[in-house]
Amino acid sequence: MMTMTAEDLLAGSSLTHEVDVPPELLGSHEPHSTRSQVMLRPLTVRDLQRIAKAAHDDEKLSASLIIQQGLVEPALKLDQVSQLPAGLARFLVDRINSISGISTPQDELAELVQAPLARACFVLAKEFGWTPEEISGMTIGQILLYLEMARGGGEAR
Repeated sequence: MMTMTAEDLLAGSSLTHEVDVPPELLGSHEPHSTRSQVMLRPLTVRDLQRIAKAAHDDEKLSASLIIQQGLVEPALKLDQVSQLPAGLARFLVDRINSISGISTPQDELAELVQAPLARACFVLAKEFGWTPEEISGMTIGQILLYLEMARGGGEAR
């Protein structure tokens, strides 16, 4: 195993990503013959510190600053960013956050949460004979407790 250098760690901040923008977010109802793309870059720690300081817990301003900092091409001024359609702005923030490693897009997050919960419900139904309605009324803590009991062979019946 090789130990990373400072240059290795910092290299990711200079990468750019071409991202296809869905045509429906661009206000056109006609299919585009060419792909519509923007160039995005990941946010750095410095970017996030500046955004947090400037926005002072104002989510709308935070989103605008994220777009302004992460959108390389076309570059937009802050007042131009504030004129973007809301759906397009949300799309850009989600993609910038994703390439920055800050968050997971909503669909992926739902999938990451639902898959383990579905497996947990299956295990609990099999181990304890409970119905989906009974399991859905449980807290996450209760589900985890009973899963641990099922794994360890404990009895809760």
